[in-house]
Amino acid sequence: RIDLKELPQLLRDIDAYDGNAITRHALQFMALSFVRTSELIKAEWSEFDILAGLWRIPPERMKMDAPHIVPLSRQALALLHDLRKITGGGVYLFPSIRGDGKCMSNNTMLYALYRMGYHSRMTGHGFRSVASTALNERGYDERHIELQLSHLTGNAVQRAYDHSKHLEARATLMQAWADYLDEQRGKGKVS
Repeated sequence: RIDLKELPQLLRDIDAYDGNAITRHALQFMALSFVRTSELIKAEWSEFDILAGLWRIPPERMKMDAPHIVPLSRQALALLHDLRKITGGGVYLFPSIRGDGKCMSNNTMLYALYRMGYHSRMTGHGFRSVASTALNERGYDERHIELQLSHLTGNAVQRAYDHSKHLEARATLMQAWADYLDEQRGKGKVS
């Protein structure tokens, strides 16, 4: 993954990416949501509750076979609004450019990063590490970050009893993250 000091340039490079618009949107959404690449590329429109600002990823697509909820920032919702104009008529947010009814390949974003000059420096999974590092350094609650990353927290006994999702705190975290990304790319906060 890139170092945090390289994040502003990466974000500007993604925004300026002149390849496929769906790929650019996928990279932007990856930065905003920091989910796993497989979770992102297989995202279906039916999983999104735009009014509630939530993305509900079903357990069968998650590494730990448990459902995962991603609170959506204003920036993520705006991106989805733009993306719906392009891919909203299909099943997937990020369909294959081949038009074969499948989702985007897991290499699509990786090769776009390569073309932007980030070969061996950044991957889709790297967005997770960058987000975790930046949010921890900025003093956000580690439990909320780990829950957002869909990592197991606590020991087995704690997990057996505590099923809280901390959605309100995570929604605040995700909005702060999106605002931070805007600040890094030089846009300032989005109202």
